[in-house]
Amino acid sequence: MNARKYLAELIGTFILVVVGSMTIVAATTMQAPILVVVPFGFGLGLLAAIQTAGYVSGGHFNPAVTLAAFLDRRIDAMNALAYVVAQAIGAIAASGVVLLLADQAAVHGTASGFAAGRMGQALGVEILLTAIFVLVILTVTKRAPNHAGFAIPLTLMVVHFAGIPFSGASVNPARSLAPALVGGSIDGTILVWIVGPLVGAALGWGIYRALEDGSTR
Repeated sequence: MNARKYLAELIGTFILVVVGSMTIVAATTMQAPILVVVPFGFGLGLLAAIQTAGYVSGGHFNPAVTLAAFLDRRIDAMNALAYVVAQAIGAIAASGVVLLLADQAAVHGTASGFAAGRMGQALGVEILLTAIFVLVILTVTKRAPNHAGFAIPLTLMVVHFAGIPFSGASVNPARSLAPALVGGSIDGTILVWIVGPLVGAALGWGIYRALEDGSTR
């Protein structure tokens, strides 16, 4: 048990979610195009989080990433659970700050969403994009760790460009659960942003293992 690592996960997740969420609020307030502004908010928010706290904990800041690390035996079950708890607390604190600086409607506006009748599409997009995101994370942290601090945020940025219109491009259960709770909009659809990223993480890990095992033969 390493409290310093858990604090790093809390702080990093807070930075990611508060910067990304405030970007959504700012874009909405200024009537700027969401698809142009918000991907940079989350991508650069992750860059800031990694540079701030990633060296302490490994910079997961996302339960889906922690699941993939657990499946790849990079973290044990006890620490993985503690990481997820810390990430949830950090994300909820971030949405709480948005509530204090704006209002509950603003927090509600930062929650992930999808078009009516498109739940299946949103789930599929979350699985696909999380799989790609996790595959990049597992690969770059193993093969080119010196590039991870920039490759991973850039991947999150492009994930948002690809997924915002279809699922909100969460790829992170903590990032979606927090504004749904604080914004008072939580309902059954939250499973899209919990189940989707977790399934995607397992899929991304499976592809990573297939590529790694093949390269060692």
